[in-house]
Amino acid sequence: MQIKIDGDFIKLDTLIKLSGIASTGGQAKIFVLNGDVKVNGEVCLMRGKKLRSGDKVSLFGEIIEVI
Repeated sequence: MQIKIDGDFIKLDTLIKLSGIASTGGQAKIFVLNGDVKVNGEVCLMRGKKLRSGDKVSLFGEIIEVI
């Protein structure tokens, strides 16, 4: 799945919520803090991590590409 951003970056928890994988921001936060999320192949525990075009997030078998 690809998600287009308008600005320079999007925060990780916001991207997860926007993708529909998490129904709320709180649920997205839990996924990140539990270590369920990888950014560019590495586990990321920072829910506010700034993602830019070209970054890839994987979660529960889904891959989200920021464009």
